[in-house]
Amino acid sequence: MSAAVRVLSILERLSDKRSAGVEELSRELGLAKPTTYRFLLTLQELGYVRRDESERWAVTLKLFNVGSHALDHIDLHAAARPVAEALAGELGEAVHVGVSEGDSAVYIIKIESKYTIRMYSRVGRRIPLYCTAIGKVLLAYSSAEERKAALAGVRLVALTPKTHSNRASLDAELRKVRDRGYAFDDEEHEEGIRCIGAPVFDLGGEAIAAISSSWPCFRYDTRLEKEWTAKVIAAAARISSILGYQPAS
Repeated sequence: MSAAVRVLSILERLSDKRSAGVEELSRELGLAKPTTYRFLLTLQELGYVRRDESERWAVTLKLFNVGSHALDHIDLHAAARPVAEALAGELGEAVHVGVSEGDSAVYIIKIESKYTIRMYSRVGRRIPLYCTAIGKVLLAYSSAEERKAALAGVRLVALTPKTHSNRASLDAELRKVRDRGYAFDDEEHEEGIRCIGAPVFDLGGEAIAAISSSWPCFRYDTRLEKEWTAKVIAAAARISSILGYQPAS
């Protein structure tokens, strides 16, 4: 085990505790007591841990400060684009990342499908919240007040025979989205197009965006739906992790 791995292991273990003694840390990490003590002294010198009068060790706020500064240099677009590109490469289909803007969602990233026949969409395009995978994710994870404001002036127009065109139906669908953690657009926005979307969370646990992949129905294989859904959810989780989100254990 390298020195860097040992140091990080000590910091991670201490971050889960109010404080710990050298013997306790060495036992839990499988390190020799003198080795653990030597690393703790180095971390103390650097300001990352402190020792109290009872010879117990605890992390300081320096780690928090370092993390906070790192977050200043991470934005959603920079975090999401490489993940969206990787997802598009895995699935071969178009991938979008979108955010809420008033009564709509807006695409901020689009990665093209590898196929000749593609979706008509572009960065900056506004799409309805109530009948798209990205939109339904954003609605489902917003507060009741935010959802009410977003839909206040919106007519639930039936764009296709499958569109949720009344609030009772839409509300039931949004509860499903929240319960399962992802959304489908089953030809609700455009006939012949199906999408799977999942939420992207920020450091504070707020769903600030959604990522989705889209298929023309003739390329959509229901036998692969579970696998594809897992890939979309995993991509959303990767972006969330980059943004500092840690799901509750």
